[in-house]
Amino acid sequence: MRRFLDVLYSAAGGVAALSILAICLLVSAQVGLNILARIGGPALSFTIPSYADFAGFALAAASFLAMAYTLRAGAHIRVNLLVSRLPERGQWIAEILSLALGAGIIGYATWFSVLLLAESWHYGDTSPGMIPVPLWIPQLSMVVGLGLLTVALVDTLIQSIRNRAPVVIDFGSE
Repeated sequence: MRRFLDVLYSAAGGVAALSILAICLLVSAQVGLNILARIGGPALSFTIPSYADFAGFALAAASFLAMAYTLRAGAHIRVNLLVSRLPERGQWIAEILSLALGAGIIGYATWFSVLLLAESWHYGDTSPGMIPVPLWIPQLSMVVGLGLLTVALVDTLIQSIRNRAPVVIDFGSE
């Protein structure tokens, strides 16, 4: 199970990285078309339809799909001012409490994201751009990303309880 989850988190991180690459390519292509229009005039004026919408959808995918991978890599921004001064047992308790609270909050957000996706599907909501995209498609990356983050938080919580020591808090790398 450990290997499966690690592969799943890495795959989501890989898709997030590809989403960022897609944003770079899309925006660069549109900038190139804008330069062409400036040089060539109105006859060479082209635009990528709904490119801003697609860049936004890719940004949402990158943001949500990267969260579980980032958590498991220990790369989330943490404020360790208080926790670093606690004894190791206090650090462990703080980690358990924050992981449990985080899993509850993110689980709640995941549930309501699923409801939002179902509502978009039911009503056939589409994006308002030149190319109408069914909104459930970009919302799916949010649901998957939040679901994976919930799993990663519970996974890390279980690992911390089994180890009887913090697994996320690492003050040596900061």
